[in-house]
Amino acid sequence: MKGFAMLGIGKVGWIEKAKPVAGPLDAIVRPLAVAPCTSDVHTVWAGAIGERHDMILGHESVGEVVEVGALVKDFKPGDRVIVPAITPDWGAVESQAGFHQHSGGMLAGWKFSNFKDGVFAEFFHVNEADANLALLPDGIAPETAVMLPDMVVTGFHGAALAGVCPGDTVCVIGIGPVGLMSVAGANMMGASHLFAVGSRPICAERAREYGATDVINYKTGDIVQQILDKTKGQGVDRVIIAGGDVDTFAQAVEMLKPGGAIGNVNYLGEGDFIKIPRLAWGVGMGHKMVNGGLTPGGRLKMEKMAALVEVGKLDPSRLVTHRFHGLDKIEDALMLMKDKPTDLIKPVVLID
Repeated sequence: MKGFAMLGIGKVGWIEKAKPVAGPLDAIVRPLAVAPCTSDVHTVWAGAIGERHDMILGHESVGEVVEVGALVKDFKPGDRVIVPAITPDWGAVESQAGFHQHSGGMLAGWKFSNFKDGVFAEFFHVNEADANLALLPDGIAPETAVMLPDMVVTGFHGAALAGVCPGDTVCVIGIGPVGLMSVAGANMMGASHLFAVGSRPICAERAREYGATDVINYKTGDIVQQILDKTKGQGVDRVIIAGGDVDTFAQAVEMLKPGGAIGNVNYLGEGDFIKIPRLAWGVGMGHKMVNGGLTPGGRLKMEKMAALVEVGKLDPSRLVTHRFHGLDKIEDALMLMKDKPTDLIKPVVLID
């Protein structure tokens, strides 16, 4: 089979590999829709997780099951499925401790395009199919559903990490596709004043559609001061970091009230250290919590996210701004994600 791969840091291209083989608990899936991610860009061009050679990229997919192992009970060839970006080993001790994302080691629940071939191929392998696949509901189009495996679940995870409660004032830093889903998640969890930090007009428009009460443009002034001005100097209860860099944490701490929490779901592709401002952190005693966590995976989370779409409470299709057709267009879509033109939120490749 062919797949689109990271050949080395800064290098991508098409390669030929053997078609994967399903173990007794596993499935082989062919993609129906895939989407490139900023994480792919960090992995390839920043070398954020180290050197990788001939590793097929991609971790966002909706597909059709073509083969299942002998012990798979709930899926069969022909089923259309949502494939989570994170496919843990559910029997691992880390999973039993409540951190399935790190089953087998830190970040090891993230297999696709980390240490295992990803979904940008004619076929891909899914471990523990019964626990790591979800049936695609008939009423959800593949291009909409492919937002669920990473964008939607990661954005909602940011709101959960920040501990958003009804009536909280919330700031979401970064309103790309994950940040927009953080806005949607915080809004659904009951945020009152909901500030969205970004500069691109299309993202600002979507942020308001998903529930933002104010859009803060970082190009027109310091975002901390803008937040303090809008909150009468009080700051916010919760901050969700879905963009920026290692220096963004200092801004988040400065705008956060004592007793508040920061939820980070931003993939930090560069930089060695995160700096926390001493005074703004209450000289270490300000009860300003910082939580950072890899997005959840597995079947149940996908089913819950899909249910929000089924009943009309969430419309992730508004994230999709560019559509490509055919496996050979994956490279074009990835380069679009790398270059980030002003009219882009998220590209999708449909495998017709």
